[in-house]
Amino acid sequence: MKIKTVLTGATLAFGLATGAVAQDKTTVGFVYVGPIGDGGWTYEHNKARLAVEEHFGDAVETVYVESVPEGPDAERVMTQMALQGADLIFTTSFGYMDQTINVAAQFPDVKFEHATGYKRADNVSTYSARFYEGRAVQGHIAGQMTESNIIGYIASYPIPEVIRGINSAYIHAKEVNPDVEFRIVWAYTWFDPAKEAEAATVLIEQGADVILQHTDSTAPQAAAQAAGNVVTFGQASDMAEFAPFPRVSSIIDDWAPYYIARTQAVIDGTWESTDTWDGIGPGMVAIGEITDAVPADVKASAEALIERLRTGEYHAFTGPLNRQDGSVWLADGEIADDGTLAGMNFYVEGITAEIPQ
Repeated sequence: MKIKTVLTGATLAFGLATGAVAQDKTTVGFVYVGPIGDGGWTYEHNKARLAVEEHFGDAVETVYVESVPEGPDAERVMTQMALQGADLIFTTSFGYMDQTINVAAQFPDVKFEHATGYKRADNVSTYSARFYEGRAVQGHIAGQMTESNIIGYIASYPIPEVIRGINSAYIHAKEVNPDVEFRIVWAYTWFDPAKEAEAATVLIEQGADVILQHTDSTAPQAAAQAAGNVVTFGQASDMAEFAPFPRVSSIIDDWAPYYIARTQAVIDGTWESTDTWDGIGPGMVAIGEITDAVPADVKASAEALIERLRTGEYHAFTGPLNRQDGSVWLADGEIADDGTLAGMNFYVEGITAEIPQ
């Protein structure tokens, strides 16, 4: 009979066992980069963890640690989870990539799932969502709602996932408003309300009347609300407390079906190393309610775009598109391949900012 020592998230953080014992259960661990109450990225991952518990009942035990910095701390937390009997560990931030690979090599019988990364092993899968589809919808709305023609973008780190989002939002804003301009502030954090609020304030002072964000707190929403006339979009979760204005819609990450399916695969003994990249169609990316603060014609055209993305009739990166230096990237009607998107390290033509090195 398999017997495990079960840890809560808090006790894992200190490496202490609670003494509770679970028999014949599958233990699933989660490593979070932010607090579960961040209202965004980690909040949605934790909602999915709770969905796993609800789905499997007593057959599954979950443990988690929140606010784990990317780097050596993450490796220690993953190692503790594996030593304490985790069968499956979800590591939910890009910056956990190397640590996930390192720990997985030490525990070949434990299955690992790394979010938004690209390094795999026999016992390491990767998964991500096509957030850029949601950014396309946001850009489409933002380009038609701005009056100053200046859209501010709070970016976290200059990694492909974030650069894809900037490009997608810009392409679709420019499509509906040729005069639009993007101002980008790099916060160099996923979750730091003070830094995010400061970034939003800087952008508003520069004339931005629409703020997009690829950071996890609701601080930019609060800054926009205080400004009084600035449109925002929820990031990773609905952020509905700021609706119907300034938050006029949102990108919602729904990890629950994936987490349930991968846990079931471990239970069934069918788990294999895979790479999953799903979007609006499979439901991993959802678009939050478009509020009545958005003009009816803009809302209708946004909903039409969502449907085209959902069915696959339209791809968010469809040519003609040039790189920032004016060189041809995609010919008319050509669709970007996943390899280029996964490693995207360039802006499209029209964005005047530089990508930090």
